[in-house]
Amino acid sequence: MPIRLLIVDDNAHFLEAARRLLERQGMTVVGVASTTLDALRRAEELRPDVTLVDIELGHESGFDLARRLAEGTEAHRPPVILISAYPEQDLADLIDASPAVGFLAKSGLSGGAIFELVGRTDKG
Repeated sequence: MPIRLLIVDDNAHFLEAARRLLERQGMTVVGVASTTLDALRRAEELRPDVTLVDIELGHESGFDLARRLAEGTEAHRPPVILISAYPEQDLADLIDASPAVGFLAKSGLSGGAIFELVGRTDKG
């Protein structure tokens, strides 16, 4: 069964490109969002298996959104993967301190990379 994704990014062009790329690779993109409020609503409504969150959401913080998603309802707390155009080493301390299961550079985004990060978590 394909992984169901919610993608959160404030760049409409990236959202569309990421959706096309990941769907070609067998992922199911159940929704997209560009703000924290929209992302929280969509996550509750759509119940994705994984949420991809851009670290910079305009004037909002993807780190804050990751924390809020991790504090979600008891029945539904999907793993969060942080994404960014910035190199991981520039943000390593913040990424490590976040509840995200991992980080992917936007240039390295792929279904295989998502599956690998999610597969490392033991949600059983």
